[in-house]
Amino acid sequence: MPAEQPKERADAARNRRAILDATRTLLAEHGAEALTMDRVAAAAGVGKGTIFHRFGSRSGLLYALVAEPAETLMAAIASGPPPLGPGAPAPDRLLAFFDAMTLMMADNVELMAAYTGSAMPPHPRTAEFHATWDDHITVLLGEARPDLDAQAAGRLLFSSVGSEVARAMVRADEVDRLRTAIRQLVESVLRQPL
Repeated sequence: MPAEQPKERADAARNRRAILDATRTLLAEHGAEALTMDRVAAAAGVGKGTIFHRFGSRSGLLYALVAEPAETLMAAIASGPPPLGPGAPAPDRLLAFFDAMTLMMADNVELMAAYTGSAMPPHPRTAEFHATWDDHITVLLGEARPDLDAQAAGRLLFSSVGSEVARAMVRADEVDRLRTAIRQLVESVLRQPL
């Protein structure tokens, strides 16, 4: 039986949350280029050493920020309420997933720029996250459209969410337009051929 993880102290949990929230705010307000550990420490109201102690490095901090929304979305598709979670028809779940993924990308566009624009290695769980999205899309699309190569079509659909065009639309404050366009794209693939 694995050893139980020690419970995080309340002050450590508060500091962790303050650091993550401050980093997100700085990214949203100033962009990836302006993200420094000094700025994060000042915005979070902690010492720079606290950040390094908790996250190890700028990369560790970015890894934590990348993982948080991905873990939340993974939990929602596995056991959340429908239509994102189980219990809804495949087309409805697929549309809900793409909407949630689009919003996740839009909410984290500067984080992704900081993450992908650095020389840091991929997140340790990148393969797990991408396999989860790929499997989820493939299963739902295969159920909704068994006549398609669901994996290939799903991967093409998914690539549109993280595309440079999508990121540019978010930065141009066109998130609603992007959500509508991606929804229309998924709906067009879900329609049965004539």
